[in-house]
Amino acid sequence: MLAPVIAGVDGSTESLAAAVGVPPTPLRQWGRAAREAVRRDRPQRLLHAWNWHPRQEDGEIATAAQRHLARRALRQPEDRIRRSCPDTRIEDEQVEGPATAALLKASEQADLLVPGSRGLSSFTGFLVGSVALGVVARAPRPVVLVRAGEEAADERLPDGQGNASIRTGYRDVVFGIDLADPCDEVIRFAFEEARLRGARLKAVHAWQQPSLIGLGPGDLGLVGGPERAEEWLGFLTAVLEIWREKYPGIEVAETVTEGRPQSALLRAASGASLLVVGRRTTDRPTGPRTGPVAHAAIHHVGCRVAVVPHD
Repeated sequence: MLAPVIAGVDGSTESLAAAVGVPPTPLRQWGRAAREAVRRDRPQRLLHAWNWHPRQEDGEIATAAQRHLARRALRQPEDRIRRSCPDTRIEDEQVEGPATAALLKASEQADLLVPGSRGLSSFTGFLVGSVALGVVARAPRPVVLVRAGEEAADERLPDGQGNASIRTGYRDVVFGIDLADPCDEVIRFAFEEARLRGARLKAVHAWQQPSLIGLGPGDLGLVGGPERAEEWLGFLTAVLEIWREKYPGIEVAETVTEGRPQSALLRAASGASLLVVGRRTTDRPTGPRTGPVAHAAIHHVGCRVAVVPHD
């Protein structure tokens, strides 16, 4: 059985945007999870977790009411998806327990996980910021964050701005690459996302001038900005050469810029359809974390963000 695209749902605006789109729209304006499932030819699974802590005076009626609310949170997006496309392969799952733990467990069997980026729920708190961040920091599979109010049209270029090499007129897919330690998982995901959209792929590497204290005798000639940028660009071209061969139909734009990676990616993602960043899964003494680049992207980028875990 194919691994599904999983969307966390709690009835909040963000979770509905992640699952199906808000308000209900035609096929081209589905929410992220539904569109990703169609692009990948995979089933979509809607997951709702509710964490019930009954008090001593609560009884079966209160528990039944809670289960009814939980079921309604699943039924609304499921009905919308089935109305938009009756042939969609859709599953649903309702579990009891902490939201973060439920999503992380489900993600082990997922192809992609799509929670909302923000949201408040009066009865579950399913997609509040801490939950979404907890999932991003620990999920073993790529996570795509969606913000409420986004539509599929936001991914496309304005009329007249496409060209022959961009088959569907999608905005760029942008990804950050650390040339000191390029990661195959992140590069592969970014190329695949560009292929699925027929979009141009923009690779961005940010470099910073080395400290004079750390330079050796043969390094002084590399201090100049233009020379350093040219060297990084050549390295980026070499790293991506094998991926160009694997994805010959993808138009790739290579960018190197001086400065902090967070700032460079925020600028590059302006007007993009998707920003792809990596997250190291190496154990840290302080526990799992998103890292500064992914953290900045999640909180400040206006487009959708994909966080890809890697060793």
